[in-house]
Amino acid sequence: MSSTPQDTKQEAAEAPKPTEVGSDAWSDDKRRKFETKSKSEYYDPCQEAAQRSYRCLFRNGGDKSMCGEYFQAYRDCKQAWTDKRRKEGGGWF
Repeated sequence: MSSTPQDTKQEAAEAPKPTEVGSDAWSDDKRRKFETKSKSEYYDPCQEAAQRSYRCLFRNGGDKSMCGEYFQAYRDCKQAWTDKRRKEGGGWF
């Protein structure tokens, strides 16, 4: 199934801006999900930002220079998440 230019435009119009992702990296809802998951389950509160960066790469034929904002949004989200976890004194295991 290939995407048409119209599909790509619609997806781009509906997608939130990359800089909006990190603002809720560690919300109460995500904290609760992380704390109640099983030890063997992987949970990444920044998964949405990661998926957006993958979609950007796909849309642009793998051209990383076109997706810098998405990569930065993911890094910012991860940094905000680790900083908040550290501040709360929560261990990783």
